[in-house]
Amino acid sequence: MVPLGSSEVNLLGWWRSRGNAARFDFYVRATFYLSYLVLPPLLIIGVVPEISTVALVAIGTAVLIHTALGVRLVHFGIEHHLGRTPYPRRLLVIFLVVTCAVLAAGQLAFPDPPPGKPDSPADGIALIFLVLTITSLSAVLRPRTVVLASLAGGAFLLLTAPASNAMFGTFMLLLVAFAFRTTLWMLGLVWELDRSRVVRANLAVAEERLRFARDLHDVVGRNLSVVALKADLAAQLARRGRDEAIDEMLEVRRIAHDSLDELRAVVSGYRTADLSVELAGARSLLASAGIDCRVIGEPSSEGESAGALGWAVREGVTNILRHSEARTCTITLRGNVLTMSNDGTSASGIRFGSGLTGLRERVSALGGSVTASPEPPNRFVLTVELP
Repeated sequence: MVPLGSSEVNLLGWWRSRGNAARFDFYVRATFYLSYLVLPPLLIIGVVPEISTVALVAIGTAVLIHTALGVRLVHFGIEHHLGRTPYPRRLLVIFLVVTCAVLAAGQLAFPDPPPGKPDSPADGIALIFLVLTITSLSAVLRPRTVVLASLAGGAFLLLTAPASNAMFGTFMLLLVAFAFRTTLWMLGLVWELDRSRVVRANLAVAEERLRFARDLHDVVGRNLSVVALKADLAAQLARRGRDEAIDEMLEVRRIAHDSLDELRAVVSGYRTADLSVELAGARSLLASAGIDCRVIGEPSSEGESAGALGWAVREGVTNILRHSEARTCTITLRGNVLTMSNDGTSASGIRFGSGLTGLRERVSALGGSVTASPEPPNRFVLTVELP
């Protein structure tokens, strides 16, 4: 097996490093540029037996100038089509002027066909230059304008060449315009799909970050509220010399360990909220804070609905511990409708933070709704309804 050279390895690595859109872009540009590599040599080979050396040099010079302008016009035309550069108006005008000059010079230099031949060298020069011109214009002009340019080229051939050649040339110009313009249109679609894929990936990352932020808020927020409450209670008991302070601090340690386990589960992406577990946890946490909690009804939801209601219970408990001086809390379950009502909340003290926003987003994704509002004189009601 022959090892690859360094240049071959670099070329292969360069090709593999490009995405599918970039590869298709390279293919489209190469298709355009291939015309400038194939057609001019065919023109020169075809007219060599019929023209002088001076005319051959003149045609070769014209081909080089026209090819350089055409390649540059194709490049800027494709870049403009992709929205990367401004429209190459000045270059387009120069290119058209050179094309018209070459066509006119060809007709003046070779007005008549050689003896024994139906067409003159000017006909071959016109056909090749018109094909190259339509190729370049396909990257710059709109489809309708390209078709009109092709028809104008066909009209020029009809005036200067035999009818059969003119009809064939017109068909060829239209075919070239259709092929290259369609390819350019496909290139735009491929790049647009590639951008859409990148945007979709970025949105997925943003959604995952948002989900992680919601989970982190729900887990850490509630447990830190309980830790702060327990620590404050332990401090007050310690000031009074009560032995219960030790029990409270041990409870703080337990909650901290549980929070760490839950945080690890969130980071791992495996944590889900179980409605029955959350209801039991709500009773325990609220009771430890001196809040009487009643649960009316039994969990009947399953799957994602039960998980969403579990997160609602968690968020509701977090808000009660953080933002209220409640003494009672009632949790009511009726199918896929959850209602949490507590006292000890003033209308001026209500704050709608990221927790409720995250809960709304989570429930809205399932087609449900969340309402949170105060009720006179001092109650706050959170309602979550799922379809």
